[in-house]
Amino acid sequence: MAISFSDLHTEAGLKALEEFLSGKTYISGDQISKDDVRVFAAVAKPGDGFPNVCRWYESVSGILALRFPGKALGVKVGSQAAVPTPAPPAEASKEAADDDDLDLFGDETEEEKKAAEEREAAVKASSKKKESGKSSVLLDVKPWDDETDMKKLEEAVRSLEMPGLLWGASKLVAVGYGIKKLQIMMTIVDDLVSVDSLIEEELTVEPRNEYIQSCDIVAFNKI
Repeated sequence: MAISFSDLHTEAGLKALEEFLSGKTYISGDQISKDDVRVFAAVAKPGDGFPNVCRWYESVSGILALRFPGKALGVKVGSQAAVPTPAPPAEASKEAADDDDLDLFGDETEEEKKAAEEREAAVKASSKKKESGKSSVLLDVKPWDDETDMKKLEEAVRSLEMPGLLWGASKLVAVGYGIKKLQIMMTIVDDLVSVDSLIEEELTVEPRNEYIQSCDIVAFNKI
C-alpha cells in the first residue's frame, strides 16, 4: 500500500511525518529505500521539535553523502506556484519513467568492495580469536639422578611464565632406584602456547636443564 505525505515543507507536514516515523528506522522498513530518498528531497532540514524526523534525516543524509563523495558548492532552489503545463509527449513520459528506475544504491565501487572485504576479514579474525580454545596438559619432568633436588626442579619449572600458561597441581612419582619424577598439570591457551616449543626451548635448556633431564607429555586434553 502506497504511503502518502503532503506539505512536508510546513509544520503540519513535518508533524505528520514525525508521527509516522515514531518507532521506525526508515520510511518503508529497516533499510533505506527509494521512498526515503523521495521524502528526503521534499523535506527541509527539520528543527529540534521533530526528533524522529531529525534522526531519520541525519541517517539518510549520511548514507547519501557516502554515495556522492564529491564536494558540494551549495545550490538554492526557489519555489513558485504551479503552472498548468501541457501533457508531455509519449517519448518524454518514457524518459521520465526510466528516470524513476534510477538506482541511487546500485553496484558498489571498487573502494566500497575493498572496504567491505576488509570489514569481513576483521570480523572473521575477531571471531577466530574469541573461539581460541584451551587445553589441559600433564607433563612428566625427569631429573638427572637421585641426587637432584626435586624442590628446586619444581621451582625451575614453575618459574617459567608466559601469556596463556597456567601451572596447576603437581606430585612426585617414584621411578625406581631412588629416583622420582615430577608430574605437573598445566593449562594453556592453544593459540598462545606450543607445548613442544615450551619443552624444547624453555624447560630442557639452560638454566633449567641443571635440574631437568627431560620432559614428556603424559596427557593432552582439550577443555
